[in-house]
This record gives sequence, C-alpha cells and structure tokens, in this order.
Amino acid sequence: MASPLMTTYAPADLAFERGDGAYLVTGDGERFLDFGGGIAVTALGHAHPHLVRVLTDQAEKLWHTSNMYRIPGQERLAQRLVACSFADVAFFTNSGAEAVECAIKTARKFHFHSRTADTGGPRYRIITFEGAFHGRTLTAISAAQKPAHIEGFEPLMPGFDQVPFDDAEATRNAITHETAAIMIEPIQGEGGIRSASWGFLQTLRDLCDEHGMLLIFDEVQTGIGRTGKMFAYERTGIVPDIMAIAKGLGGGFPVGACLATADAAKHMTPGSHGSTFGGNPLAMAVANGVLDIVLQDGFLDHVQTVGRRLHQGLVVLNHKFPRIFDSIRGEGLMIGLKCRVPNKDVIKAMISHKMLAAAAGDNVIRLLPPLIIGDAEIHEAIGRLEQACADIDHRLQQDEEQES
Repeated sequence: MASPLMTTYAPADLAFERGDGAYLVTGDGERFLDFGGGIAVTALGHAHPHLVRVLTDQAEKLWHTSNMYRIPGQERLAQRLVACSFADVAFFTNSGAEAVECAIKTARKFHFHSRTADTGGPRYRIITFEGAFHGRTLTAISAAQKPAHIEGFEPLMPGFDQVPFDDAEATRNAITHETAAIMIEPIQGEGGIRSASWGFLQTLRDLCDEHGMLLIFDEVQTGIGRTGKMFAYERTGIVPDIMAIAKGLGGGFPVGACLATADAAKHMTPGSHGSTFGGNPLAMAVANGVLDIVLQDGFLDHVQTVGRRLHQGLVVLNHKFPRIFDSIRGEGLMIGLKCRVPNKDVIKAMISHKMLAAAAGDNVIRLLPPLIIGDAEIHEAIGRLEQACADIDHRLQQDEEQES
C-alpha cells in the first residue's frame, strides 16, 4: 500500500515511541543515543519534567485565543528575551522560517518608510551568503539559493544577492543603492558548521553602519544556548539589528521569534504583519519553561564545559581514524565532523550502534545533543562513534586488500 504522505522526506527505517533525556526509544524498547536533537531542537532533551509540567498545566487552562487579545505569556517571554539580548521588541512565530520571513519584512518595511528624495527608489535587496540555509518557504529558499532546494520552484522571489561566505570584498562589492540589509548565520548549520570569522562579522557591521543598512542574524540553530552563549553573536561582540530564533526556543514545541531593536522595528505597526498561531498560549508556556532552565545560573557554563569535553574526545577519534575524519568544527554543543568518507556512510554506521546524528553540507556530520548531557552521555557517545568508525575502517582496509 502506497504511503498517504507526500514523498518530501526519505526517512530512515526507524520509528520512536518515546523519549527520555538524551535517548529515543523504539516501540520494541531499543534505546538510541540522540545526538541529532531533532536538528538542534530538543535543547533540554526528551520529556524534560519541567517542560512536561508547564505544557500540561497550560493545556488544562487555555490553548488559543488569537492575537486580537493580549496573551500574558507572550509579554513575559518577550520581556525575558529582550532582557538577555540586544533587542527591544519581539514577534512570535511558529517556526524558524517564519522568523526569518518576519526579519526580512521588518528590514524592507524600515527602508520603505525611511525613503527620502535623496535616496531615490526603494531599498529592498538583501545580501546573503553561499552555503546558507534560512528555511523552506519560497522567500527563504530564494535567500539561500541552494540548487537542490530551488529546483522546480522557480521563479524565485526577487531581491537577494548572494556572495561567498566570509568574503568581505565580495560583500562590499555587492552593495548598491537598493541594498536594505545583510543576512547571515554566524555559524552555518546546514552549510556544514562553518563559522564566520570575527573580522568578517565586524566588517558586515561596519558596512551596515556606513551605508545605513540593517544587519540580520539568523540564529535559528545557534540560539538559546547551543554554542555555550545564549546567542552566538555574544561570542563575537558583533550586535545585529534584527535576529531570527526558533528550534531550541521551544525544546520540541513549534515556536520561533523575530527580535529587533526598537528603531529597526518602528514601522512594524498594527496590520503590517501577523500570525494566527504565532505566540499562542501553549507555545509561550513551553518557551518560558525552556528559559526557566537555560537562564539558570551556571547552565550555559555547563554547556561550555561539556562541549569542551566532547570536543576533546572527538579530537582523539580524529587522530585515531584519519581515513574517516578530516577535522572538527563548531562551538559549544554545535559540533561538525568533516568527513573524508561520505558522511551518510558514517551516519548509517552510527545508527547500527544505536546513535543518531544529522548530516550537513560540505560532507559534515552535525552533533547537536541536548544541552543537559553530562560526562556519562559524552563517554557513551565517543564509544559508540568509535565502534562505528572501526566498522568503516575495517571495510576500507578490506577494500584496499582486495584492490591490491
């Protein structure tokens, strides 16, 4: 019988019935160590008791009212996000792609109302970077321009100029009188855990200030403690004007946000943007629950500490299996393993040893475990990954012997 689902995914033949911290459990009781985290979503692991409690409590009270009325959970969450970031205001969405969409609209709206006789036509174009991923809406794929994502969906949305990642000169040359903003992931996730250099980000900030443009950071994957800081921009000191976040914000519940300075968002007035489900009471309860944990004293220090320990263990594996791994990338618990063999082969071998990870561009494996992991899970992860690598290394040796 054919599946009633659209064939937009090619999932592994695995189905999970429940989750427990850093583990996913199948219906027949097999436990998998989850270092994919739903692609950086389950920041507090699976079935975190506090998140279960706040979601259950809210579900017994109220699910939805619409943004036609005040939603106290929104106001509380916005105030907390503003207090721990550069931003002055927030708009809540259901996903990272929607948060990016809001960021783009905010930038265009800013320049539409800032036009003068001297500026001429509208400033609406946005500079983006090769290897980027900003979501799967038509606008988001137009911004990222990844061939595999745009094929068959042309014509793309106009207004995006893509340049090489971490290339200051190419970025400078791409600026025209129509350029409204620059949008970048401080660390590319889908693109292969590639970090923008501090100097490059500083150049982007300087260019925006010089030309009256807005700087947008896409921190959908890097935000909410993933890099060991609440937001990745804090590691560099380079502050954006607008920022999109999601994934870890809900710990598994669909929620995102667009954060902005008061100046950047001053023209996002009633009627300019909206969302039926964005900021609903259920999502706000869970997101506030996530912040209850992530904002605790010492939590982000823990992420940095376990991130270093995981990185150290991976360095050992990198030296032990030079035919499999090339290098290690990333910050905190957002780690990339650059492979010499196809990354899908390593992920398949990991699954055979009951460990999960996510593929990325540039032949990289993403390790995105829950931020709550400890030494036991790190030790187990290194052991399982070592077993997977030993299997691959053995096959490579057999192939070499057969060829000789």
